[in-house]
Amino acid sequence: MAKSRFWYFMHQMRKMKKTTGEILDVNEIVEKNTRYVKNYGIWVKYNSRSGTHNMYREYRDISINRAVETLYNDMAGRHRSRNKSIQIIKTATVAAKDCKRVSTLQMHNNKLRFPLPHRIMRPTSKQVRSLYNASRPSTHFQ
Repeated sequence: MAKSRFWYFMHQMRKMKKTTGEILDVNEIVEKNTRYVKNYGIWVKYNSRSGTHNMYREYRDISINRAVETLYNDMAGRHRSRNKSIQIIKTATVAAKDCKRVSTLQMHNNKLRFPLPHRIMRPTSKQVRSLYNASRPSTHFQ
């Protein structure tokens, strides 16, 4: 898909076709550190049924590749746009103070906690486990 999109954009920018050029190498951009979540801003131009639209979207993910994958899924779900009609103009890592969208801003709270309301206590080993219990397991913890 990357090669065909490359020739599509090259034909738009310069009068160059696949027969007049040659692709020497194709490399996937890999994130150096995927241990923590970053904010990514993606500028997009896409064709809808009514016309061409420009858009800026923000995503929180561990790599730019996964953020772009989320963008494609999000655009398909919200705007019914196909991969062929989406053109990614620019991508950037956005600092927390520069984020604009509410969906990314609500994750910047330091006291953010995710409760685990339904937990089932597991036995430590197979020998301790009983096959039948007289009472139902209590899965509600405070």
